Amino acid sequence: MTIALVSILVAGIICQWLAWRFRLPAIVLLAACGLILGPISGWINPAVEFGTGLTAVTSLFVAIILFEGGLNLQFHELRETAQVTRRLTSIGVILAWGIGIAMAHWVGGLSWAVSALLGAILVVTGPTVIMPLLKHAKLNRRTASYLKWEGIINDPIGVLLAVLVYQYLLYSGEGPAIQSVIASLALALGVSAVLGGGVAYGLGYSFRQGWIPEYLKAPSVIAAVLAVYALSDLAQHESGLLATTLMGVVMGNMRLRSLDEMRRFKEYITIILVSFLFVVLTASLTMESIRAIHWPLIAMVLGFVFVVRPLAVFLATIRTDCSWQDRVLMGWIAPRGVVAAASAGAFAPALIDAGFSDAEYLVPAVFMLIFTTIIAHGFSLGPLTKLLKLGSAGKGRILIVGASPWTVELASALKKINQDVVIADTEWGRLQSARQQGIDTWFGEVLSDLAEEAMALDNIYTVLAATGNNHYNSMVCNHFAPHLGRHRVFQPYDSGYERHNRVVSETRRGITAFSANISFAELWTRMIRGWGIRKTIITETYTEKDFLAKLPEDAVRLAIIPESGKLEWLSQKARKLQSGDTVISFVPPEPNDESVEKPISLPA
Repeated sequence: MTIALVSILVAGIICQWLAWRFRLPAIVLLAACGLILGPISGWINPAVEFGTGLTAVTSLFVAIILFEGGLNLQFHELRETAQVTRRLTSIGVILAWGIGIAMAHWVGGLSWAVSALLGAILVVTGPTVIMPLLKHAKLNRRTASYLKWEGIINDPIGVLLAVLVYQYLLYSGEGPAIQSVIASLALALGVSAVLGGGVAYGLGYSFRQGWIPEYLKAPSVIAAVLAVYALSDLAQHESGLLATTLMGVVMGNMRLRSLDEMRRFKEYITIILVSFLFVVLTASLTMESIRAIHWPLIAMVLGFVFVVRPLAVFLATIRTDCSWQDRVLMGWIAPRGVVAAASAGAFAPALIDAGFSDAEYLVPAVFMLIFTTIIAHGFSLGPLTKLLKLGSAGKGRILIVGASPWTVELASALKKINQDVVIADTEWGRLQSARQQGIDTWFGEVLSDLAEEAMALDNIYTVLAATGNNHYNSMVCNHFAPHLGRHRVFQPYDSGYERHNRVVSETRRGITAFSANISFAELWTRMIRGWGIRKTIITETYTEKDFLAKLPEDAVRLAIIPESGKLEWLSQKARKLQSGDTVISFVPPEPNDESVEKPISLPA
């Protein structure tokens, strides 16, 4: 068991790193890894190593993942996508279920009873697969919100629907099954609202009153999530996922001061859990399940991918403000994940024992659809996003915080060489010069909740905090570092109170920007004296050595733009220049030098 557990965890994290390094969908690598470790090599067999406890552990992990997903469901996003989201999670579910039943019966050859259960299981799209895909594809916020809300809300709805169908099939011969199903549904909704919403509100109130210390907040949340799941399941079978999702949504919209720290902590745990679950999911496949696959099942799976999902989305979004591009993408993207596999594995044995012999095809059909959608949607989402022009604006935006004559000068120079830059400031007047030069601006506080809702700040990949307040610059860098990475947040040199040891600690600030220790005040002073921004292109004939030899002694190198086009702010630990690099420098006024280009922007 120890070897199996360690192998799964290590392999899962390696797959996540490889996905990040080579820009591949992590889910595809995790699924392939599970196949290699499980049925192909026989290295691990989760059903043997972990025994009957595997189902319980899987359910608890999914509950945590759904809670973390609920934390990320913000009501301000729902305001933008409310109509479409409501349709997808109500009419869309019914349509997907009904069309799926017909597909499973007439194409897959399954009985109406088993088709009804399979159709219910497959209405879910699964946050365990949707969230990693959205991170990889960089969709615009509106389209990503459609898929995110649908995936997280439909997951517990699909499970609950499958449970109700399952109960009806088992008890249909024992009296009024319909009344039993309606009672179960009402109980599940009531328990979820009381436990999920009540515990979330109680925890949030406790945090605000200071009844729980900071170091216990995240552990308390995890314990509460697991408790809510277990208690809900005791009251009504399979209502736990709905309760934990509701708990996450309520807490995520309470504007708690500690929420960002808890969200990051939960995100770290979720990455581990998703990696573990997907490797276990695919490693659990057996050769018997694979042999049960036959042509009608293959045709049925293709029908779910190419007919059921697109038709359900198209019909559900009629007469909404959803664009045709969004409808095409959502009609194609519907990967299934852990919840669908766990549901099929839990229901199939009992149905077989109850006399539904074709229930043996539930597991292979669901796994086949999982693999098909993971591979097809994992590799196609990025290209389809570009084709339909649904990605975030630009190649990635450069955010400069603080509008001053120097930062406006820098932004103007970057804009002229096709860099997507936006300047943010809290003073409308300071942004006037930038607006007059056609530079994108954002008026407001970048540390506020409003900034998180702003479409203008989507797809930021690097930040330069360049205001006159070094402490504020450090706060901005610390705010963006968890989302962008510490290596992508920069601020000018902090020279303010160095001799009195009053500078912000190195561990609590952004990377010191530029090739020389130069403060914001000094940058502004030099600009007044006539300094300007200059670009220089490094070629095979004009090398780094030539460039440095021609560069004025006190000039400051600000950034490098490689051939890929994404700007890299320079620091004193800058890499060596390569052929094709464009170097942005801040240089003093000197006689023209024919070997380099003239300044591309003159001081205002």
